Amino acid sequence: MILELEETKDWLRVDGNEEDSTILLLIGASEEYLKNATGRVFDFTNNQARLFCLVLVTDWYENRDLIGVKVSEKVRYSIQSMLAQLQYMPEGDNTSG
Repeated sequence: MILELEETKDWLRVDGNEEDSTILLLIGASEEYLKNATGRVFDFTNNQARLFCLVLVTDWYENRDLIGVKVSEKVRYSIQSMLAQLQYMPEGDNTSG
């Protein structure tokens, strides 16, 4: 797992437990998105992968009213740039599997 629930809630500035299941779903989806987009599995020690997932979770969390899980236009460029860096990172640099 790249992100932990409490770390993500701190990033989102969410108090309480009412949104935990939604946030966990978004964390899982962001990690799957990263794996599908790069073909690689990253772990929590890769700061770029962690930031990528936090940005994606934030975008999805703040735009929950949209149908489907897609990246909004406001973060599309950042996500694409981060994905390129993660995809072409040398093997063994904070990846698992």
